[in-house]
Amino acid sequence: MRDTIRFVRRGRIVEIGKFDPMALLIDHLRLTEGAKGTKEGCGEGDCGACTVALGRRRGDEIVYEPVNSCIQLLGMVDGTEIVTVEDLAADGRLHPIQQAMVDRHGSQCGFCTPGFVMSLFAMFHNTDGPTTRGEVNDWIAGNLCRCTGYRPIVDAAIEASAAPRDDAFHRGAADTAGVLQFLADDRDLFIGDDERFFAAPASIEALAALYQQHPTAVIVAGATDVGLWITKQLRDIPKIIHIGRVAGMNRIEDTGREILIGATASFAAAEPYMRSIDADLGELFRRIGSKQVRASGTVGGNVANGSPIGDSPPALIALGATMELRRGDRSRVIPLEDFFIDYGKQNRATGEFVTGLLVPRLREDQVFRCHKVTKRFDQDISAVMGAFRFTIDTDGVIREARIAYGGMAGTPKRAKGAETALVGTAIAESAAWSRAFAALRTDFSPLDDHRASAAYRADTAQALLGKALLEAAGTPTQRTRLVGQREEAVHAG
Repeated sequence: MRDTIRFVRRGRIVEIGKFDPMALLIDHLRLTEGAKGTKEGCGEGDCGACTVALGRRRGDEIVYEPVNSCIQLLGMVDGTEIVTVEDLAADGRLHPIQQAMVDRHGSQCGFCTPGFVMSLFAMFHNTDGPTTRGEVNDWIAGNLCRCTGYRPIVDAAIEASAAPRDDAFHRGAADTAGVLQFLADDRDLFIGDDERFFAAPASIEALAALYQQHPTAVIVAGATDVGLWITKQLRDIPKIIHIGRVAGMNRIEDTGREILIGATASFAAAEPYMRSIDADLGELFRRIGSKQVRASGTVGGNVANGSPIGDSPPALIALGATMELRRGDRSRVIPLEDFFIDYGKQNRATGEFVTGLLVPRLREDQVFRCHKVTKRFDQDISAVMGAFRFTIDTDGVIREARIAYGGMAGTPKRAKGAETALVGTAIAESAAWSRAFAALRTDFSPLDDHRASAAYRADTAQALLGKALLEAAGTPTQRTRLVGQREEAVHAG
């Protein structure tokens, strides 16, 4: 058992043995270290002013990922290297990203600038050669510039990406990897006492035992949701169990017929696997949060929190995914759709936790589509999320339909009436479509809220089903979509 967290900061090991379980990384940086280049803006991981980079050892390499320090728990950075904007300049010279921001006048009031620089620093380390404007936009989708200075910032990023990937972090990667390897261990982490603690078990057996002992503890994977409980809801969370150190729980395995996603696998890690199932699924995962959110947030957490507007559950339900849960030394597997019972209520016993998901690949006779409708295109919560899988025989008859929506009920939910209306009919049979549209009106009774009205949700759900049916019947997406044509995505892949 270990009772301290350890991380690398500016080339040296920092060890901390006492802190509140809810302590946030940004507070440690600004208040304890005095590293105030990192700014706090929204306090919810939306504006990106607080962005820092975490370096982790992946194989023999160091991978730097951007994270929102305002919702990253301090205990979660154990075993990483923390890089802030103050660390980039070396030997009296600005980092290529910083220099390009100066040359291209990418900083205006300057409040957002450190966050942009750190997101682009991560881009600098995760790309090879010149990047496109679209790629840059994706890297900074989680950074808000209040002075509307995006053009010079993007220009700076494109210019810097053309420079050789040579900075102090590249040159020191071998040494950093060695230090992180030294810090890595298989000891359970527990800081605090039985009344108030931050714990990070190293094995699934230790996690199961600890959670049975403390069933009221909050399990945290990426904290992209729980972080807001602290910063916005002002909850007191005395017991936190972080599962990011559990060996093997972040695994992703492609068996050829299905993809196994461990509960702590991040969206960033899962995205290429999901894209290999279907182009729409890959685009959905790309639009979940921002680079910062996808680097920390997990697919398992997105399911386990039971949100009715979680982006991944409707798509995974439509694909027929199953999930594994564990309590003590016993495990069980259930269809993902059976996990969601009612708003805020899941099919999970006391002391039981999610260990992973199993996502089937599509068969040759299956067609999949999914669409996320939001007010903002990037980094926004769904007003309506629709996912559709049709099994179509050689005669064009729908043999099976799985239709799932988010944002239409208190849980992610299948449209059973619409499915029944389509099964056994020709994919291009307009009368069946009309029956399915009518059935949707009885499958769901959506609510009015600040994201959308009930009428808008009902109309949009019908439109998304119609779009999916049109495309499944052979209509090219150049006629059904404004952007992201599937034909181009499949050809490029």
